[in-house]
Amino acid sequence: MERHQTTAEALQEWREAEKSLAVARRGRVAAEAAAAAAVEGVNAAQATADAAKATARAAESALASASLAEVSAATTAASARSAVRGTTADVADADTDLTRSEVAESEARMRYREAVDRAASKDGRT
Repeated sequence: MERHQTTAEALQEWREAEKSLAVARRGRVAAEAAAAAAVEGVNAAQATADAAKATARAAESALASASLAEVSAATTAASARSAVRGTTADVADADTDLTRSEVAESEARMRYREAVDRAASKDGRT
């Protein structure tokens, strides 16, 4: 003969099934959250890898720029040294020209005074 559940037994079975269902639903929500977190983790890791690649490319560009700047600075310094040498030579030439001009002016002044003195002697002024 087949035994039927009592109302109390059926209620107890139903409550246990509800509890199992609630635990299963919470488990599913937790699993979905974990899966979403894993996807976010993968996305974050990929973004970090992309950023690292970009940083490496930027560092390579910065190194290349620094090398070019170093070469440019060395060229500029060499040009500046050349300009200084040229300017120093110009100053020396200017000093020589000034000395010659001072001597010529002094000699011309002396000849003028001699000429004035001679002219005054002829006119009988002296």
